[in-house]
Amino acid sequence: METQVKSEFLSQIGLDSFDIGYVVVGLLIVTVLILILLIIQIKRTGKLKRRLDKFLLGKEGNSLEEDIRELYEDNKFLKNSTEKNRDDIRTIFKRMESVFQKMGLVKYDAFNQMGGQLSYSLVLLDENDNGFIINSVHSTEGCYSYSKEIRNGENNISLSAEEAEALAIAKGK
Repeated sequence: METQVKSEFLSQIGLDSFDIGYVVVGLLIVTVLILILLIIQIKRTGKLKRRLDKFLLGKEGNSLEEDIRELYEDNKFLKNSTEKNRDDIRTIFKRMESVFQKMGLVKYDAFNQMGGQLSYSLVLLDENDNGFIINSVHSTEGCYSYSKEIRNGENNISLSAEEAEALAIAKGK
């Protein structure tokens, strides 16, 4: 016995000649296939979750997230330290410009009767060739010291031969 249900809706869409039983059986088969595919996907997802849990648990049960967070904090600390070091180095270089870096020393006998070259001319210059000359002259009557200012490697007052030689040594000439 064949039961055919006539439906106005099926007539309107042009499917009034199809048997509803075949449509129901077809839908049932599709539903079963979808359920089988769903079960397969659930199993795959479970395996993937187990692998991910195993991966995320590090040594002695620490999580990988914690390790990554610690590495991020370490990286942040190193970056801040590097910036501070750069600033400190800039400050040091700026200060070093005014520190005496160049020296010239010439020992000599101011008077022929003295021996041992007790007199000297000492030049101290910074990076920009600014500084001073200290000249110490020893004689039998005493010791006399005086200084001359050096600006940009030059002096307004005339220099003795020893002072000029000490200045040339300090300037690297």
